[in-house]
Amino acid sequence: MVKNFTFILLIGLTLSVSGYGQDRAIASNQSIVKLIKFYPNPATTIINFEFQKGYDKSLSFEIFNFLGKKVLELKNVTPINQVNLTDFTRGVYIFQLRDNSGKVLESGKFQVSK
Repeated sequence: MVKNFTFILLIGLTLSVSGYGQDRAIASNQSIVKLIKFYPNPATTIINFEFQKGYDKSLSFEIFNFLGKKVLELKNVTPINQVNLTDFTRGVYIFQLRDNSGKVLESGKFQVSK
């Protein structure tokens, strides 16, 4: 009886883990539309942020250091924005593109290496 229970439990765990893996694979195969293209990464003196066609000019763009402090905010973004990194220290930064209500539409990270 104990052997049967262990066997059934083992099969149940195997099926649940393999099902989870399939769900993740299906979700990762879906295409995600990116609004922002940025380069170079890692950056040293400047970084360019290109907004794809269809973006709204009223969106705001923010950059935070790794501690969460806002270091830059751009209102009414243009198709191509060049950010001067001379005042940025070496490290990882997070950017967020927000709509008028404050909802984050896209986020990402880039590295400054000096």
